[in-house]
Amino acid sequence: MPLHFLLGGIDGPAVPTDAQPGETVVLTGPEAHHAAAVRRLRVGEEVTVGDGRGAWLEGTCEAVSAREVIVRVTARTDVAPSAPRIVLVQALAKGDRDELAIQAATELGVDEIMPWQATRSVSRWDAAKAEKGRLRWQTIVREASKQAHRAWVPHVAPVQATAELVRRIAASRALVLEPTATKSLASIGADDPRELVLIVGPEGGIAPEELRAFGAVGAETVRLGHTVLRTSTAGPAALAVLNASLGRW
Repeated sequence: MPLHFLLGGIDGPAVPTDAQPGETVVLTGPEAHHAAAVRRLRVGEEVTVGDGRGAWLEGTCEAVSAREVIVRVTARTDVAPSAPRIVLVQALAKGDRDELAIQAATELGVDEIMPWQATRSVSRWDAAKAEKGRLRWQTIVREASKQAHRAWVPHVAPVQATAELVRRIAASRALVLEPTATKSLASIGADDPRELVLIVGPEGGIAPEELRAFGAVGAETVRLGHTVLRTSTAGPAALAVLNASLGRW
């Protein structure tokens, strides 16, 4: 499989590309350096290039330097976004558990990621850390998207407090992963066109008042099997179930 690269910065491409076969696209910045110095890309090699917003370009490398890589487009495919969208709400967790979760979720096809400052989150993103943390997550998501050869790079939203999250999910079909729930995620039907929002709590679980707040706007509690999964595992496991039930796989 040809090497895959992405246009734009770490926070996703600023402008989706309209490049057509016969035209060129240019990789710059860290992406060009990675292509030239790390992947040792050479003139004449075939590559694929995405803009992170559905454009999938096949092309041939025409020029390589640490500052820019020029690719002549030979074919273009526009990939439609998934429907319904799946959003992962990942509670902040200690260590790198939340980062492991979003990396795997990206590889498994999640469409958007929302960091959640839950009541029981050990990790805290205060005002000074909020944007830095979000950009770090976006970098992880971008790299995972490249690894998985995704045409769409998930967006990482700003960190959400519980009250903000409740307002955000009111118009969606929200599924709260909760080990004590009686309904299984595998029993969820696929006939609802609304976006699906998966809510994963921190290591200590979701607080009772948070469960009540989610329930007040129509969120459903669902379980994954009969075991209790770590916060780093629950989201990706749920995505695998939904990929099968929604016909993505």
